[in-house]
Amino acid sequence: MKKRILVTGGAGYIGSVLCRLLLRNDYKVRVLDNLMYGGEPIIDLLNEEDFEFIKGDVRDPESVTMATQNVFAVAHLAAIVGDPACAKSPDLARSTNLEGSKLLYKAAENQGTSRFVFASTCSNYGKMDDPESYVHEGSTLAPVSLYAETKVAFEQFLMEQPRENKCKPTALRFSTVYGLSPRPRFDLTVNEFTKEVALGRELLVFGEQFWRPYCHVLDLCRSVMATIGADQEKVAFDVFNVGDTSENYQKQMIVNEIVKQLPDAKVKYVSKNEDPRDYRVSFDKIKERLDFEVKLKVPDGIRQTIKVLKEGFILNPDDPKYKNV
Repeated sequence: MKKRILVTGGAGYIGSVLCRLLLRNDYKVRVLDNLMYGGEPIIDLLNEEDFEFIKGDVRDPESVTMATQNVFAVAHLAAIVGDPACAKSPDLARSTNLEGSKLLYKAAENQGTSRFVFASTCSNYGKMDDPESYVHEGSTLAPVSLYAETKVAFEQFLMEQPRENKCKPTALRFSTVYGLSPRPRFDLTVNEFTKEVALGRELLVFGEQFWRPYCHVLDLCRSVMATIGADQEKVAFDVFNVGDTSENYQKQMIVNEIVKQLPDAKVKYVSKNEDPRDYRVSFDKIKERLDFEVKLKVPDGIRQTIKVLKEGFILNPDDPKYKNV
């Protein structure tokens, strides 16, 4: 019998990639999504026998109860994603990212779901105390945005659940994502920088010295699948950073990688001496515990994005639909 996985936010940038990866690996997939950004990224999946779609919101008890019936695991991606989107609609962000998430977990527990994989974020770390070090899963969390605050709060909620619960939670702190998806986004650093240069524009870079970890969307989805497939004692009630330690970049370093592929790039740096988020992250834990390694790196994502833009896969990459705000 194929196991059924519920993917909340399955029509989104990460979710639409995850759905396809799960289907290719002999899982049944059910998506719960309110289609805030439309359903085009998964419209073809309606042809798939093992795919099921429920239009609904994680804040709606009826939708959540229906969606969590007879599922082995929940991959919880649905959220108001990113600092700008949360700042624009703070009440919606809190009710979705925190209250809706709690409702979803409780429903999954009531239905006897075995696994609950939560898409959290490395933004939870905020700013490194020691600029020469790497933060890890045990490091102090210092969220500096509403987005990260909601992620930290729900992580804490999950880890405070009774250990005897049937539904065992795992929080995955995602690196900053990039790469190709059925729902393209050009408001993400690697994708945005590459787009500007590929279209022949001058790229403005603010605060080129600040650090972030980056991870391809496909590898983030692979980490979800690895967590779902792992022995329960390896992942239950635990937190993992998702990425690769070698994939921590300053913005300047990302630009350097773009220039290697587009030597005629026009770049202007704008001095910015303070950024509340500045962190390099260690990914040793997920590598050691789950034997997880990324398959794609930032230069690969740059190469892919250049191709789709130069060859006209996307006719108007400036369309607002390719941004979350």
